[in-house]
Amino acid sequence: MLKEAMDLREEGTELYALLQKLEDRDWERATPFKSWKISDVIAHLHISDWFAVLSLKTPDEFTKQAGVMGEHIQKGGDMASFTRDKFGPLKPAELLQRWHDYFMEMCDLLGKADAKLRLRWFGPDMGVRMFTTARQMETWAHAQDLYDLLQIKRTYTDRLKNVAVIGVKTFGWTFVNRGLEVPGDVPFVRLTAPSGATWEWNEPNESNRVEGLATEFCHVVTQGRNVADTQLQVVGETATRWMEIAQCFAGGPVDPPKPGERTWK
Repeated sequence: MLKEAMDLREEGTELYALLQKLEDRDWERATPFKSWKISDVIAHLHISDWFAVLSLKTPDEFTKQAGVMGEHIQKGGDMASFTRDKFGPLKPAELLQRWHDYFMEMCDLLGKADAKLRLRWFGPDMGVRMFTTARQMETWAHAQDLYDLLQIKRTYTDRLKNVAVIGVKTFGWTFVNRGLEVPGDVPFVRLTAPSGATWEWNEPNESNRVEGLATEFCHVVTQGRNVADTQLQVVGETATRWMEIAQCFAGGPVDPPKPGERTWK
């Protein structure tokens, strides 16, 4: 089974265990992510996983439904309202079960898929490995919205490396997405894993680098934290510009939270 798919499954299993502890009234609480309620966050994950299953099982149906959503958005809607229109109002227990069922099916399909397969998605097609990593990144990042809201200390594991990888690989995307020229001097990245291991990417460069805890780096690239609220060592103009606007997820450019806005550990 694809290692990334195993990591994705573990990520979702952890989130599922957290959600099972909630009372129905908790699902209406606003998270620090765009003030989305917990129900909004899980509905967002659910519609994305639903699209992922379509892409894996019936690519033509994925294309059709992606077009339907595109038309919905052009008429002034958004992904959240499309989700409500598609699935209707769901009680917390129903939404939790639907999300979990599709999530587990997605993990099974990704785990058995040919690593060379390219999947249809919004924008360019994606290889199975990177697609799986992207789903873990989004699941991990939105789970953090809940940990922050509930002020529950999170236990991090080295499966976080997949999130760090996509964070490093989207260096260029961060600038392209904002219509900016991509700097030619890609920063050196050295991170300390939750286990204490050292992870490194790109050519060593003491004058253009990002160094520190992998957890903090992942919070920054997923925009769960402003880099000013971390202890990351960011050296050099390019590294500084990157960390100020880093964005490893698809969609239009989004600004990170303001300094001091999201600081829960």
